[in-house]
Amino acid sequence: MARDFVVTADGGSRGNPGPAAYGATVSENGVLLAELYDVIGITTNNVAEYSGLVAGLRKAHELDPQAKIHVKMDSKLVVEQMSGRWQIKHPDMRELAKEARSIHPMELITFQWIPREENSHADRLANKALDGDAGSVSKPVLNYLTARLVSTEVPTTIWFVRHGETTLTPSRRFSGVGPMDPPLTDTGIGQAQAVGREIAARKPDVLIASPLMRTMMTAKEVSDASGLEPVFDDIWVECDFGIWEGLTPTEVQEKHPEDWNAWLTSLSHRPGGGESYAEVYSRVEAGITDLVERFPGKKICVVTHNIVIRAIAAYATTAPLEVMYHVDILPCSITTVAVWPSDGLRALKSLSERAVAK
Repeated sequence: MARDFVVTADGGSRGNPGPAAYGATVSENGVLLAELYDVIGITTNNVAEYSGLVAGLRKAHELDPQAKIHVKMDSKLVVEQMSGRWQIKHPDMRELAKEARSIHPMELITFQWIPREENSHADRLANKALDGDAGSVSKPVLNYLTARLVSTEVPTTIWFVRHGETTLTPSRRFSGVGPMDPPLTDTGIGQAQAVGREIAARKPDVLIASPLMRTMMTAKEVSDASGLEPVFDDIWVECDFGIWEGLTPTEVQEKHPEDWNAWLTSLSHRPGGGESYAEVYSRVEAGITDLVERFPGKKICVVTHNIVIRAIAAYATTAPLEVMYHVDILPCSITTVAVWPSDGLRALKSLSERAVAK
């Protein structure tokens, strides 16, 4: 009788790219069968994550070539690509995915995305591998980033613009993707005009926006100033706050205290039954990867939202997701991220930079 295995896998790079390692586990009926981890040289997070998947699948196949395997990973990119729902455009990723698919019969494998904190075992193993020579990795990572910042390779530059003030902004009411879909106020329109002039002066090649009323109105002002037609993409919508939509933080604490406390202490909690910060981060990571693959070396303006840009700050600095609790983004401010297409190295170049009215 075929066995049922659960494989968890993760990988990380200190510098992205930088010294990298993977971790993976294989278990059966809750019993741990194998822990796998190793360093893999200088590479990116995505390569490390795929390497963890390959290692976990190889071990599970070795234990039983006919087993059913349920893969759990916190990389939405890898899960969606391996499930066949997202295209794999980067040649290195295509080769790794091809290798992973060759290990075990794909009809016996299922893939599931899980929040980062539920993948802590594999993450801990990857860090264990990296920490085996921790004293020698920090300086090369810093030197690598410094060298890239002064290199001749042209990065993809992305200006993430938060929308202008809405009717809900002054009272800080929760405003995600719900039916309220508030428009900009007169103040918000003025802010959007100012940021539109600022972005136009930077001469972007592409204009993309979340398809909500406040971002569409902001993107219109950027479009009028720059001459670019906006392309609307759902991946840049705000976090979904479920039944919290339209409520103030005080009202949420009074009406939904348990939900509120869970949200404050867990990045995987879905506020109001909506979307967790961990889920926002995963789609942001996938969205930026897609932009860099489609527009290498170009200048892109993305009109989006507060929580999305908080996740971008964590992504660009490779900081723990908890940093999202400690960042707030001003209306119509600009956050600048540079990503080098050759290997995905990224740098945060500005955060919540206010456009100056002219």
